Amino acid sequence: MITVPAGSSLTLRCPDDQERVLVTLAEVRAEFIAELPPIPVLSLDGPGVRRYGILELVTTSGLTWVEGELRDDEFRVLGDAPAGIVQRRTAVRRSGALPAVGTVQIQQGAGRRLVAVSGRVEDISTEGLLLRATSPAHSPSLPPGIERTLLHVAMPWGELTAAVTAVDQRADLLRGTFEWIGPADAEALATFCG
Repeated sequence: MITVPAGSSLTLRCPDDQERVLVTLAEVRAEFIAELPPIPVLSLDGPGVRRYGILELVTTSGLTWVEGELRDDEFRVLGDAPAGIVQRRTAVRRSGALPAVGTVQIQQGAGRRLVAVSGRVEDISTEGLLLRATSPAHSPSLPPGIERTLLHVAMPWGELTAAVTAVDQRADLLRGTFEWIGPADAEALATFCG
């Protein structure tokens, strides 16, 4: 089963145009990528505007690229769909909006400094998470150059505390892998994501 979660950020690359980030507005599912129904997205285009391109499609199973059309705030997969997932996730991700606060360590010149952040975890797995957060000093985005984060996330079983190594950072989004997580939290997280 291929699932594209609501709230996912998808990147559309069109010929002779800049990249566009689309945010999914609802979850869509299908047995195969070619069978995905139109994906409702938030875009800045007006009614009737059509764009063709390659979409970086993020699913719960992994990442792949598909050819498609953006029209009337819906993305449709066109043409031959890929045979499978290009980058497979080794752990199932669970979407949500889990409140989080913490401290990020950033590289600045010859040294490092700590900056407080707050926001929400948008998806989480036993391997890492996607954090949407801001810093009062850098609002409305995160400070550049984040190396790692110490986070406290409100989970259904209580507070999860983890050290996260930054993998990718864009504006107010930070994707990272767990560097350290308490054994009890790791067990509860595995059950939660199961």
